[in-house]
This record gives sequence, C-alpha cells and structure tokens, in this order.
Amino acid sequence: MRIVFIGAKGIPAGVIPGAGGVEMHVEQIATRLAADGHHVTVYIRDYADLPRTQHAYRGVHLVRRPSIRTKNLDTITHVAAATWHALFRPADIIHYHGVGPSTLALLPRLFKRKTKIVATFHSRDWFDTKWSPVAKWYLRFGEIAALYFPHRTIVISHVLQKFCKNAFGRETVYIPNGADVPGPQGSEEVKKLGLEPGKYLLGVGRLVPNKAYDVLIEAYREVKSDFPLVIAGDAFHSGAHLMRLKYLASQDSRVRLIGFQTGDALRQLFAHCYAFVHPSRAEGLSTSIIEAMAAGKLVIMSDIRENLELIDHSGLAFKTDDRDALREVMELVLRDPVMVKERGERARAIVQQEYSWDRVVDRLESLYKDLIRS
Repeated sequence: MRIVFIGAKGIPAGVIPGAGGVEMHVEQIATRLAADGHHVTVYIRDYADLPRTQHAYRGVHLVRRPSIRTKNLDTITHVAAATWHALFRPADIIHYHGVGPSTLALLPRLFKRKTKIVATFHSRDWFDTKWSPVAKWYLRFGEIAALYFPHRTIVISHVLQKFCKNAFGRETVYIPNGADVPGPQGSEEVKKLGLEPGKYLLGVGRLVPNKAYDVLIEAYREVKSDFPLVIAGDAFHSGAHLMRLKYLASQDSRVRLIGFQTGDALRQLFAHCYAFVHPSRAEGLSTSIIEAMAAGKLVIMSDIRENLELIDHSGLAFKTDDRDALREVMELVLRDPVMVKERGERARAIVQQEYSWDRVVDRLESLYKDLIRS
C-alpha cells in the first residue's frame, strides 16, 4: 500500500523541536509499516534538524514542507502545504494525525476519490490552556472534522471513543498508543546527568501548562526525601511557562529540569527511575505513561479518565491539580519499595498484553486493507 502521514511535526522524533507523543506514535507505526513492505511517506516540518539531503528514515520517505512558525499557525500551515502536495501524488491511504490537521482532510476526500482518508483523534486539544480563543474554537471544529471528513476515524482511548459516540453519534475504531518492552539498559547516560540508578523520580513530557509540572514541583517541595525529581522535556511555544517552572525548580535543589531527551538517554532514564510521575490535566492516551509501564515502573498519575484507563491497578492516582493529594501519594510510594516493584511488574505485563507496537500496527494494517477493499 502507498500510505501517507500528515499532521505530525515529523520523524524521527528526536530531531524535531517540540516533538511529543504524536511524533513518537507516527515514527513507530510508519517505520514498522515500511518494514512490512509498504511505501510510506511522512511529511515533516521544514525546521526538522535533519540534513536537507536526507529524504528517508528507516525505509520511510520524508517530504519537507514549510510552515509559519508561530504557536497558532505552525501546524495548520504545514498541513495545508502537505495536503496540497499530497493531492498530486499517488496514495492509497492518506492518514491525518490530530483534530487540527483533520480539518483539511475534506480536500483529499473530495479531490482524490480513489484514496481512502483516515484520521486519528489523539486528544481533545482545545483543553490546552496555551491556545488563544480563536485557536480553541478551531480545534473544537477539528473534533467534528475528524469524525465527519475521513472515511474512518481512529481513537487512541476508550474514553475518546465513548465521547465521540455520546457527543456526535459517531462510531470510531479503537487503536491505542503502544510501547516496546525494553531489554536491560546501561546506566552511563543516567550517571552523566549526575543521577544514581533507582534513586530518582521521573517526569517526561512537554513543559506546557496542560502537563501541570508546576503542581508536581510545588507538591514535591513538601516531600521529605533525598531523591531528585527529574523532569525531561522542552517548552515549544511556552516560554513564559518555562520561566515559571525554572523559578519553581530554583527553590528546591532536588528538582532537575534536564531538557528534551531521546534515544539511549531517555530509555535509560525510564529504566532506572524509582517511579514515574505524570500530573497532566488532559491527555488522549499518554505515550510516556505507556513507556514507563513498559520499563516496569509504577506510575503516579492524575485521575483523569484517560490515565485511569491505562493502569489497571499497576499505578496510583491522585485528584487532578490537588497538590496535597499528590504529595501524599509520592510519600507513600517512597516509603514502600516492595509495592513499587510489584506494581511495576504488573505494569510491564499490561503493556506486553495490550499495548505492544506490533499489535497496534497489525490492527492498523487490517483497517487500511479493509478500507481499500470497500
């Protein structure tokens, strides 16, 4: 099949400024589909940190297209340029990722009648406080577009599937995010960061208001522990919030903001943390939580429904935005290493059973084939 992905910033995620769960998701499925023999194209942002002469990654064709690099216009202008280019290229499947990009899925639906259009509804993006009122309105329209413009809509959580049915009466296909259960990891990258394996708490994600790392840092201030709190991520289009996080971190020497991490460094951070903390206010289905579970880690998380869908008694939840509740859960976890080990082992087993990338791609491949035959 000739498969085209539009909407992510690009792949590999490690060279894309501001990359997040969507980029990691697209990288995993695109490279596996290419390995299965399909012709796969991913449109990438013009500012991707790749040589201009590089047009492929692990068998996936990369096509650069420009964007207006501002918070509100970056994605939609890139998606418009990518969509226009894709209209004149052969494709069996054009797959949009995200509700914002899905607003342009109508164009190939109308003008490429032999091509099947798919959209993945990753999250209700308009909840993110970083967006302007106009951007929030557009993203809410994007939810409608993602459900009505494509031939088929994928959701990554049962929570989103229920929302789409109850709010719009639309049937969707559930295909979650995934993770690979890693083998043994070295610790040299962790030690380079001045960390001792097994003796730090970890958070991984974009440093934007929606991820609530300010709540985490303020809650940890009251926790009595020598363990560092390590937060890995960047602040794409959220400079003011990053300054706030840096200020809060400066008030506690145990808090470490270590910037965006990828590759061996990120894998080792997951492998050697004592426990993982994810305090976000809104999610689709968190890739970083699944990665932590795959590494055999207990996850402390906010009690939003999308997070609770994942853990199945392998983690601990606290009331969203409740600093005292988060503090109490962290103190409990730090006091009970036996529980941490037992729940981490259960977390790894859940990922092996429900969230392996190979299983995700098998389901996606079947959906594509059924669409083409229909």
